[in-house]
Amino acid sequence: MGEDGAPVTPSEPPPSHLSPSAFVVALRELEPRAAALLTRRLVAGDALEACARFLGVSEAALSVSLLRAAVALTRRLNPAARQPAEGEEEAAWARMLAAALEREAAPVPAGLVPVVEVCRRLRAVSGEVATGLEAATQEEQASPRRRREDWMRRLAVAALLALTAYLYLSRPQEPPPPPPRMVAPDAG
Repeated sequence: MGEDGAPVTPSEPPPSHLSPSAFVVALRELEPRAAALLTRRLVAGDALEACARFLGVSEAALSVSLLRAAVALTRRLNPAARQPAEGEEEAAWARMLAAALEREAAPVPAGLVPVVEVCRRLRAVSGEVATGLEAATQEEQASPRRRREDWMRRLAVAALLALTAYLYLSRPQEPPPPPPRMVAPDAG
């Protein structure tokens, strides 16, 4: 009950009720690097070590990047979720998120709970999310807008090539190099 006695209803669905399509939409709206990291780690199920090795970063740096991406995803799905303060809290949250993704019973602070729940739910529906992401990518590739953009790019490249050829062929002719000077031998 709220302060006025009315029942309080959450404005956002709990993470356990998030559909795979909601994740697909949210992942496609995220910054590409963050979406790729979440997809690789939580949807494809790659281990933290494998992701870090693939990206060429340390596990600690990857944990912080994963936390930032997970917080961004959580805030897309639940704007009430909070971000960690930079510095120590962010580093601690990154370690705790990594541990929570490895062990169900890992302790997490209250502010990190929504992020962990979203990550666990994403992992639970990863098969449907992967299928949805693939379908959305194929749909985008086949869309008339995408085909039009591809043709416009090709037309722009062709125009640049034609302009380059025109400028190359219409350049002023270079004067012939001066003949070499003959140096008279010393008479001596």
